[in-house]
Amino acid sequence: MAKIKKAIFEQDENGIWDIFSKVIQSSDTYVFEPSTPKQKLKEYWFAAYMDSFVVVDESDQTLATYIIKPNQIGLGDHIANCSYMVHPDHQGKGLGRLLCEHSIAFAKEKGYLGIQFNIVVSTNLPAVHLWKKFGFSIIGVTPKGFRHPEKGFVDTYIMFKSLEE
Repeated sequence: MAKIKKAIFEQDENGIWDIFSKVIQSSDTYVFEPSTPKQKLKEYWFAAYMDSFVVVDESDQTLATYIIKPNQIGLGDHIANCSYMVHPDHQGKGLGRLLCEHSIAFAKEKGYLGIQFNIVVSTNLPAVHLWKKFGFSIIGVTPKGFRHPEKGFVDTYIMFKSLEE
């Protein structure tokens, strides 16, 4: 049975790095360069202004991870921004759904009024479909906003979900 727990850098660095490094190698869903060094993980996934989580199995193996943070500073900090990653060996098992459910509940707990994804690659159809199932809408398109390794320049979406009842 998988469970979500707050990530702690010293305990979860290697498990998250395993996921992060594998996900960015495909170069088809995230803007991080495939050559991003492990030393950048603390800055990208454990900055002081963000909350980091992991999904672990019964043997404490890290299966997935996400971060949630203010989308902007100051007067824009009431809208959250999230990034989700599932280990390639565990995709298609409902972990993305689990991450999204948890992040929505956590964002509400923290008092965020909405969640915005600033760059969802349009060719990442499973993610676009899942976010729409959770009530996210495409509120903007950046034409040719991403350099896909096989498809060339593809559009990216800005997606938003209000958390106000």
